[in-house]
Amino acid sequence: MDNSKLFVFLLCLIAQFCFSFSVSDQVNSFQSVPDLEKSMYIAIDGYPCVRLLNLSGEIGCSNPGRANIVAPVARFKIANKLAEPSALLVSMDQFEDLFARLSNDADFSMHVVGVLVESGSQLQNSLKGFSPDRKFPQAEFASYKSGNFEWNPTGSGLMWKAYNFPVFLLSNSSTLALQEVALRNEKRTKSYTVDVADFDLVMQTTKSGTRDSESCLREQTCLPLGGYSVWSALPPIITSSSKKAKPTILTVASMDATSFFRDKSVGADSPISGLISLLAVVDSLSRVDGLGDLDKQLVFAVFTGEAWGYLGSRRFLLELDQHSDAVSGLDLALIEKVLEIGSVGKGSAPDDNTFFAHSTRESATSGTLNALKDALGSLKTQSIKISRASKSNPGLPPSSLMTFLKKNPETSGVVLEDFDAVFTNKFYHSHLDDLSNINSSAIVAAASVVARSLYILASDKKEISNSVLNSININASLVEELVGCLLSCEPGLTCELVNRYIAPSTSCPNNYVGVVLGEPSSQPYLGNVGDVSRFVWNFLADKTAIPSKNVSSACPKGCSGNGEMCVKAETDGKGVCVISTTRYVPAYSTRLKYDTDTWEVLPHNSSDTMGEADPVWTESNWDTIRLRVYTVQDSRYDHLILLLGITITLLSYIIIVISKAFITKALKRD
Repeated sequence: MDNSKLFVFLLCLIAQFCFSFSVSDQVNSFQSVPDLEKSMYIAIDGYPCVRLLNLSGEIGCSNPGRANIVAPVARFKIANKLAEPSALLVSMDQFEDLFARLSNDADFSMHVVGVLVESGSQLQNSLKGFSPDRKFPQAEFASYKSGNFEWNPTGSGLMWKAYNFPVFLLSNSSTLALQEVALRNEKRTKSYTVDVADFDLVMQTTKSGTRDSESCLREQTCLPLGGYSVWSALPPIITSSSKKAKPTILTVASMDATSFFRDKSVGADSPISGLISLLAVVDSLSRVDGLGDLDKQLVFAVFTGEAWGYLGSRRFLLELDQHSDAVSGLDLALIEKVLEIGSVGKGSAPDDNTFFAHSTRESATSGTLNALKDALGSLKTQSIKISRASKSNPGLPPSSLMTFLKKNPETSGVVLEDFDAVFTNKFYHSHLDDLSNINSSAIVAAASVVARSLYILASDKKEISNSVLNSININASLVEELVGCLLSCEPGLTCELVNRYIAPSTSCPNNYVGVVLGEPSSQPYLGNVGDVSRFVWNFLADKTAIPSKNVSSACPKGCSGNGEMCVKAETDGKGVCVISTTRYVPAYSTRLKYDTDTWEVLPHNSSDTMGEADPVWTESNWDTIRLRVYTVQDSRYDHLILLLGITITLLSYIIIVISKAFITKALKRD
């Protein structure tokens, strides 16, 4: 009897101890459900390719249905065959090979359910080039027949196709993590576990079956691509003035880039080098006295949406036709010359910066070309050269000037570029067109020529003293600062210069155009305006301004005088009242109309010369985009565990029955 009681007591004690230890260990390890999730899942940082739509269909990437995609991670090898659906890890030098095979090998493509693209430092040095855009970008908007001409020889056109599987560009840290995952899977050929990638890239347009822009806008599963362009006059245009309006010299640049991966669109050379050059020109000319006495009015415009059918410049011209508030003070008929600063960041070397002037017609642009040459001569340097673009070129390269030329074939316009017949930027419209792809000294050189050229043009053939031209100099330190602010994450948009004007929403700049939020307006809710647009607006308003007499007025409510506006209000909530002619201009397709929270596609208007070619780009909505990795067991192992569990349960039941009988018998003896 004593032995039986002791046996039962020990069983109970051991069971209680094991249970207590197990519970204590779990409590110490996992304090919450998120702790448990962190131990099971590895969150992967990356940049997705997303679904975009137009009037005729779709491009970009999405999960094929409503559910997540889960597949084992495998490294892509040129000759490998896939035995099961897999998420392929691919290096940049094999990216185009992979997509070529997906197009040509149906059996192989059936087994590819996701693509993970590796990142790395200094990839540009190991690649001959990578551009997912076409060989003639936006040829449909050209004012001439493009034929087989190739401005962008490295272009593959990959970004203009639709892919029914997710594609992610990995961050540097996530690249290392996925390389380890793929290596583990290669070594686990006979193992019962495998590491899988879980893609949550479900697009609303896919879920609802809206497969083009018109249907998705109607069902509100997408939004139009667009944002806000900015223009500014130097000096300000006083609309109430009785003085006769002057002819206008318009200088333009673009601020939006694109790439295969939505949130990795830096566009260092194309087009941000031109934007930085324009801002440096404005800064330089703002320090010159007597601009108001010149014969011509200087106006600067920075367009967004240019990579998607020239949305910004086309909308700008439409607003001019309609004499809207967004362009108050401007007259299209008074725009005498257009000078566009294109890609200017690829100087051959620090001491050899050659730029090419692409013009509309030689007779119409002789004044601008002569001004560029005179400006160059005044710089007295051998390190900068200006050449006319080759006459064998079929016409202008892809540029905003195409829009003006379509509107008026007689437009006198010049585009300043760092190339002649072929892009020098081998990474055009790709995530690799980053800070390492430009030379800031080339931007300074281009800005130096443009600033003096504009002064010469605005003087309208009057004799200009050398002392005046020599006083127009570019602040190279400002250019370096702008490069760091607009093209890198450190310091990025948190740099001192940007923080002087706005409170940015993020530190890493991304120059993708984005979508139009809310009702388009010349005085938009600033929460719907991108960081770069807000910075450009404040910078231009500040640099082109003259001081306001209302220095004691509260800003912005007190800035009610003629031409007054409030700058730097985001930083301290107070701001400064100045007199400036700086405006936001909505940038979206001219074939779209906003009415009571909905967008409508308008029929083609014969007066809109580019409207027929306008694809009307939209971007699908989504609930969340997420990528994670975790380990799963082989289904055969799961079946084995189930069988083992059933066996243990039966054995436990038998042991309990026998133990119960033994204990009952022992107690009766007692």
